[in-house]
Amino acid sequence: MLNDLPDDVTSVLMAGIALAAWLVLGLARGGFWHILGGILPILSVKNVPKNVSITAVIPARDEAGVIGRAVKSLLSQRFSGLLRVIVVDDHSIDGTAAAARAIASVSSYLQVIAAGPLPQGWTGKLWALSEGLREAAIDSPDFFLLTDADILHSPDNVERIAGAALAGGLDLVSLMVRLRCESLAERALIPAFVFFFFLLYPPSWIANPKKETAGAAGGCILIRPEALERIGGLQSIRGELIDDCALARAVKSSGGRIRLGVTADTHSIREYGGFADIERMIRRTAYTQLGYSPWLLAGTLLGMALVYLAPPALVFMGNPTARVLAALAWLLMALLFVPTLRFYRQSVLWAPLLPLIAAFYMWATLDSAFHYWTGRGGEWKGRVSG
Repeated sequence: MLNDLPDDVTSVLMAGIALAAWLVLGLARGGFWHILGGILPILSVKNVPKNVSITAVIPARDEAGVIGRAVKSLLSQRFSGLLRVIVVDDHSIDGTAAAARAIASVSSYLQVIAAGPLPQGWTGKLWALSEGLREAAIDSPDFFLLTDADILHSPDNVERIAGAALAGGLDLVSLMVRLRCESLAERALIPAFVFFFFLLYPPSWIANPKKETAGAAGGCILIRPEALERIGGLQSIRGELIDDCALARAVKSSGGRIRLGVTADTHSIREYGGFADIERMIRRTAYTQLGYSPWLLAGTLLGMALVYLAPPALVFMGNPTARVLAALAWLLMALLFVPTLRFYRQSVLWAPLLPLIAAFYMWATLDSAFHYWTGRGGEWKGRVSG
């Protein structure tokens, strides 16, 4: 036990473990940190055949402020095939449906429908998607595009992901879009969110059929209808809060080929003005990620404390050997974070602050567990899902 060891030995051991952990993450975690390299080359055919059809489904709950821009970005795509858009109003109270219908009145490629009452056991977003997919299936498209109401698609985004799917024979292609990074809270926390996401779901591992790792980013998912049918439709994951990764996991488990990439051109306009806004976003699914296990929660917090918090603490409080090892661990941690900061055009001076940022995420994870234990798990826009 560490408590039984002399303080100088304990500090050296802790620093050594932290350094070893970062060496392993940097060298043997699928190159998750290499975001500037594109993470995944998005293969593309020069021109998608004109007979290829895609129906985009956008679930929208109280998104009046952003839905118009998101829909217009899809309707203005430079796409060789046929693209239709379905907006599913998920019981909004802010005029979301009216904002979407105003666009539909001038475009025959846009349809706005209302989701039915939420059935027991379904999360709101998945039910809205299911309602949209049922309508979309009438035209038997070659692909479904599942996207969010806050996503602005670059003019060639649909062409690129469709090209990737066709060229690679893929069942599911997902892109991590560029998240908004303008407010102080966003600049401090959003790059780390992406860093942590890819740490959990290295894209090279997702693409490897020999590895079980499967993940997707819900803002932009292209999927073949037959792949969705093979897993039993969204019905099979109807209660999942982390629905994008659950969908990717189900498709890969069924033998499907999946890919996750990153894009700087398609981006989210979802605004997180303050630290509390991002904390609410994190806590919605953090404890879900841990399977609602108090043991995994304790282990995760302890592991994060050792890997993220111990290095800077030991730099100032450890013995000389521990300080050197801890400084190396801190430096390596910061260096691995730099590519994500550069992708988000943020100062590299944020890199040494990753331990402090990680502490915020630890608190949000603990708060996520507290909300679950008090019956408010998965709370989002007035709806409790878990």
